[in-house]
Amino acid sequence: MKRRRLGLGFSPNGVVLYTLGGLENLQNAKKYYASTIDLTGGKNTRALFGICLCSSAIGQIAKGRNKDDKESPELQSLAATALEREYKHKASDKLSLLTAALKGLKVSS
Repeated sequence: MKRRRLGLGFSPNGVVLYTLGGLENLQNAKKYYASTIDLTGGKNTRALFGICLCSSAIGQIAKGRNKDDKESPELQSLAATALEREYKHKASDKLSLLTAALKGLKVSS
């Protein structure tokens, strides 16, 4: 069986942690996605979406909790802006779908 090598642009740990859920797992998944973005210079669409998804999920879990558990919206906003910019250049016909998806996640750029 041939093994497929994963490049720098993929964070399987982030996917697994996001799927498991829970505040601590989501925060760690977000760190994995952020490091992937850092390593790829912000060019990894999957990691940008991962930041948006994790931030949205953390926001839902942290509702009503103390101030320390709440997320800063800065990274989420930067990821959303980068996604919109990428979609404008590479898939402008799908930009409205992206905008609707981000709106559903309550992400603003």
